Amino acid sequence: MTAVRAVLLDRDGTLVEDVPYNGDPALVRPMPGAAEAMALLRSRGVPAAVVTNQSGIARGLIGWDDMGRVHARIDELLGPFHAWAVCPHGPDDGCACRKPAPALVLDAARRLGAAPAECVVIGDIGSDMDAARAAGARGILVPTPVTLPEEVREAPAVAPDLLTAVRAALDGPWPRPAGADGRTPARVPAHAARRADRAATAAAQTAAQSAQTAQAPGPARAAARTAGRAAARTAARTATARRPS
Repeated sequence: MTAVRAVLLDRDGTLVEDVPYNGDPALVRPMPGAAEAMALLRSRGVPAAVVTNQSGIARGLIGWDDMGRVHARIDELLGPFHAWAVCPHGPDDGCACRKPAPALVLDAARRLGAAPAECVVIGDIGSDMDAARAAGARGILVPTPVTLPEEVREAPAVAPDLLTAVRAALDGPWPRPAGADGRTPARVPAHAARRADRAATAAAQTAAQSAQTAQAPGPARAAARTAGRAAARTAARTATARRPS
């Protein structure tokens, strides 16, 4: 197997907790094992880069300066990283850089002086693995609660956390693909549990509000109940829902 000369990491959900379209450095929280994984790479002299889709820029939700401040905070907590490769486009923009396209991986590999085959891409969803495959790099999936079962099944290799993935990339043994059942070997991180708690609370509040309309006239009562059920389902789904990065 080709020696690993560089490790390329997805940002949200892999290096740091996934805060949708985050432009606030104060909200940056490293994922479990991220600090130890980066320390291991530095101790072995293996350069690391970040490859990340940031469609919040195209959507007008964050600016380049906002993203720069977030990246500076990530560098402060986990870096410094040797390169940042960013796609600022939206899903419908038709660019060549947005993962699962390979351009971010190819660009980061070039900037780190490594051939794609000498790079390992670590991420939490299928587009990270597809970008690695398209670029000719190896990929390791570190699933989170938003990772789809089919993405786990189709991943070339699966690790339960970032530190395990980095250890495997450097020293082996190479992680095995998931079984046919697609079970995710990831531990549910605390931030996902907090999202679930918030969603459950929101669902309960919605149900309570709907109950208060029980004495309303018939059509209004039926409409309120329907809206309440829909809002509760939406709140529950947001506990682990994936948003377009």
